[in-house]
Amino acid sequence: MMMRHESPTSSRRRQLLRFIGTAGLLGLSGCGRDLRSPLLFAQSGVLPKRLVAELPRPWEFRTATSADQWRGAEWSRFDLLALTDGWLETLEVVPLQSIAVDPLTAQLGLKAQQFLSGLGPLRSKLLPTGVSPWVMLLRRRATPKAAAERGWSLLLDPSLRGRVVLPDSPRLVMELSARLSGEKAAPLKDLRRQALTFDDRQGINWLLKGQADVVVLPLQRCLPLLRRDPRLSVVLPNQGAPLHWTVLARPESTREPLPQDWILKAWQDPLRRRLLETGWRAPLAEAAFSADRGALPERWRSLVLPPEKVWSRCWSLKPLTPAMRADLLSRWQASAP
Repeated sequence: MMMRHESPTSSRRRQLLRFIGTAGLLGLSGCGRDLRSPLLFAQSGVLPKRLVAELPRPWEFRTATSADQWRGAEWSRFDLLALTDGWLETLEVVPLQSIAVDPLTAQLGLKAQQFLSGLGPLRSKLLPTGVSPWVMLLRRRATPKAAAERGWSLLLDPSLRGRVVLPDSPRLVMELSARLSGEKAAPLKDLRRQALTFDDRQGINWLLKGQADVVVLPLQRCLPLLRRDPRLSVVLPNQGAPLHWTVLARPESTREPLPQDWILKAWQDPLRRRLLETGWRAPLAEAAFSADRGALPERWRSLVLPPEKVWSRCWSLKPLTPAMRADLLSRWQASAP
């Protein structure tokens, strides 16, 4: 067989064409990654629908329909995460980058600043975006004003035995029990005896079916019901309440800038006021809401923008250390009815 001999020029030309073809494929592959729409991944129900509807293009929204789906997510696929402060421990396995949004953090009010100050290493990696107090949703004849004065001790009313739906969060239940008495073990056991179930996600169903009279929920999940069902009322105790924060975080793998204009829109009128009407409050200084107070329906004005003496008594829960978790677990087990 005769071997074919190529000239040096032909050989170089073939190598050049092969290099160009390979580079072109790599370039197309890179463009495909760059052109992928940025993804916001959120826990189900965390972000108000009105806010999600304002998410700018080309951003896309994905939601976790279950706790397992959230915990098992491939975090590197996402460019922004939205979750509540009760789920901050899930971020322990997620490499995060600094949120780095000085124009936004400069607008945060005192409550948001206090919340961030208790986050330790997470402080620079989270942006509080909205807040809603935990409240009592009642299907009772008691007036909201009288119930607000009575406060969280209403949950221990003998007539409510087995008619209370408490959050599926031992930490939060223990926080509430600590507001009932200086003693820790006895009130917690008494409070647990009052519970029909620990299921805040399905609590509204228990209430509407008539199997429960009180459900402890974030305000943002209650206000839409007040428009539809006059039998219901919402109580924010005068003694204050735990705060339910919505936060944003950026996985370390993303190069997508934070959509600051989207967040700013949620903090400015008219969207800020529309979100207030759903019980979701921007994390701003009190002065930012001066124009909103008079424009809100009177029925829930004192809920979404409570008097300063009530708002100042509301508190944020700090992330737990492993030692704190072990202590709470021990106390929870010891308080079983």
